[in-house]
Amino acid sequence: MSTGISSDLTSKIVEFAREGNATDIVVLDLQGLTVLTDYFVIASGRSTIQVKSIAEKIEDELLECGEKPLRREGFNEGRWIILDYPGVMVHIFRQEERELYQLERLWGDAPLVRINN
Repeated sequence: MSTGISSDLTSKIVEFAREGNATDIVVLDLQGLTVLTDYFVIASGRSTIQVKSIAEKIEDELLECGEKPLRREGFNEGRWIILDYPGVMVHIFRQEERELYQLERLWGDAPLVRINN
């Protein structure tokens, strides 16, 4: 487990996800494991409405900080939303989809990053 989040953007995303009432927030350090991104932030919502609300909270707050996602997907369905920022890919799942896809297990070689509660 890493000693903390080294990306300011990642820290902001975690903070805004918490403010949006996301649950089970996990950060994976993918540096050196893939060229896709440096970090995954994975979070859950209890319903499609909450998943969308969490994603909108993160996106709106980061827009105020001058950060716009390179790509965003999944808003129509609201079961798994991806917000792709430089160096950080955010995955917000409805709990059922998170259990089905198990990104943490798929990227099991990636160290977990400690996030402050």
